[in-house]
Amino acid sequence: MGKRAAAVPEIGEGKRGEAGRLGYLLRQANHVVRQRMERSLAEIGVTPPQFLVLTMVANYPGASGADLARLTFLTPQTVSLIVGNLERAGAVGRQPHAVHGRIQMLELTEEGRTLLARARERAHAIEAALLAGTAAEEERVVRAWLVRVALPDG
Repeated sequence: MGKRAAAVPEIGEGKRGEAGRLGYLLRQANHVVRQRMERSLAEIGVTPPQFLVLTMVANYPGASGADLARLTFLTPQTVSLIVGNLERAGAVGRQPHAVHGRIQMLELTEEGRTLLARARERAHAIEAALLAGTAAEEERVVRAWLVRVALPDG
């Protein structure tokens, strides 16, 4: 008889739990959070990348497409497609730069601000659920650690 395949553990068990490798655990957590975000945002017709772009346009007015790509961890081509779709949907508009007329500055329209507010409510609810039962100091430590991990020399 051949070897029997080991049963795949559930999330939280074995190497999918606290004994797992950090890189894997980060990926596992990211996957679950992303799935929750996708399902929740889909109910209002928004994808997570669209939500990211809307958020960054709101937070960094005048950011270029390349800036948005860096901020959202998407390719410039993907950002361009998303911006085009959001523009066709009436969520973003373009205005020429006051000094450099060839540069197009993105801004949220009233419809875009409303859509972003609805999406933020859903994202905040998911984050609140993630933090349920977490003490403020634990949250601070996790946030600080995640930032350190993402630093260039982290």
